Amino acid sequence: MTNEQIIEQIKKMKIVPVVVLNSIEETLPKMQALVNGGLPCAEITFRTPCAAEAIALTCKTFPDMFVGAGTVINREQCEKAIEAGSKFIVSPGFSAEVANCCKERGVLYLPGVVTPTEAMMAISHGLTTLKFFPASNFGGLKTIKAICAAFPYLKIMPTGGISADNILEYLAYDKIIACGGSWMMSGSPEEIEEKTKKAVALVNG
Repeated sequence: MTNEQIIEQIKKMKIVPVVVLNSIEETLPKMQALVNGGLPCAEITFRTPCAAEAIALTCKTFPDMFVGAGTVINREQCEKAIEAGSKFIVSPGFSAEVANCCKERGVLYLPGVVTPTEAMMAISHGLTTLKFFPASNFGGLKTIKAICAAFPYLKIMPTGGISADNILEYLAYDKIIACGGSWMMSGSPEEIEEKTKKAVALVNG
């Protein structure tokens, strides 16, 4: 898949679940819940030691699932994530070494930005599809619109403070490709499945 095709895939999903796995044993039940809920997509974060193993296990068990790595902050993590099978890499901020690693490997990189200066840093590395994080803490949709007015070719994936209460407002803006969120990931696998079904129905309603 080209990076453009991956961006189109993310647009179709509309929601990218942000998944924190504290143990490898949590992986398959939670991924199965997302699949059963109609959202075969996950941004598995590198906040925990089992992230690379969890990505590899997910990619092996659910080959049709759209799996990326989140909270990637350096080249070492980036290389591990790509080796494990990640189709895209997400960072909370911008990292030149992660950007360079993704460029070398031909993998989509979505760096986090909140200011025009950070957006310009990403643009200087050829990146025009960016994460806006943490969205709710930095003005949400109002700030996104202001940044996109200055850089009309940008596409944005906001994350942070996104929920069922405000996601439709974000998705209504044409510069937003999808929203990252974790609100559907709490509780048992059965609860995750049910919340995922509701989220999918909401954004596709």
